[in-house]
Amino acid sequence: MTILVIGATGRVGRHIVEQLLARNAKIRVLTRDASKTNFPIEVEIAQGEILDLDALRNAFKGVRTLFLLNAVTGDEFVQAIITLNVAREAGIERVVYLSVFDADRAVNVPHFVVKSGAEQMLKQLDFSATILRPSYFIDNEVMIKDVVLNHGVYPMPVGGKGVAMVDARDIAEVAAIELMRRDLAPGKLPLETINLVGPDTLTGESIAGIWADILGRPIVYGGDDPSGFEQNMATFMPKWTAYEMRLMAERYVSDGMIPQEGDVERLVEILGRPLHSYTETARSLANAG
Repeated sequence: MTILVIGATGRVGRHIVEQLLARNAKIRVLTRDASKTNFPIEVEIAQGEILDLDALRNAFKGVRTLFLLNAVTGDEFVQAIITLNVAREAGIERVVYLSVFDADRAVNVPHFVVKSGAEQMLKQLDFSATILRPSYFIDNEVMIKDVVLNHGVYPMPVGGKGVAMVDARDIAEVAAIELMRRDLAPGKLPLETINLVGPDTLTGESIAGIWADILGRPIVYGGDDPSGFEQNMATFMPKWTAYEMRLMAERYVSDGMIPQEGDVERLVEILGRPLHSYTETARSLANAG
């Protein structure tokens, strides 16, 4: 049977497709514009989008297992719930859903609340689901590398509580492992939630220190005030999105994203290897200039 990947063209989704291909899975992806995809010929393309119900229903034909990643959009909640309803109508119970770390606690951050709602649907309607809850993506640092390299400032207001940043490659590999486990299971498996974190819980100051060590010169932390972060984000994204990013950053400062006991060890056991580190990505970005 086929695994349908929704959200296949982004940073995490592309890695998931690669991981599934390496495991000889039969894969279909749903995408708005097939001409802009660059997947291997083995990947089946279903053209359309979530709110096009005819296209969505067609994409589910012959599918046994779903991976769902919703982009942060104004209608994300509608997209998530419709997708899960249509999956259920198609007889699909096996789902891997990409949520977010502490989705149920950050009650004022829109895309956290959305994902918490989808989690509740998966639980209450008794899907055979794995809920993946990633922390802040290390890969996001590509957006701030020029500020670090050219101005000597680490600008992300991640605070002093600590954030266990996770690499997209680790997210994707765990997702692929869970998709295969559920797809190949002879029957329905119980719902599980997995926190996806990195090996180190880092503060703004400690991240600045990592960059300083790599670059061999002082790098300072820009501080905990997310308002400046919002203003910067608003220069290249919609203002409502920048405001939501500010709300998320405020949660970093107030609560952090701190793993539960055993989270790191569980991921290492699932993957059979160490987790990718922040230092690895920072060094790669520095070398790329």
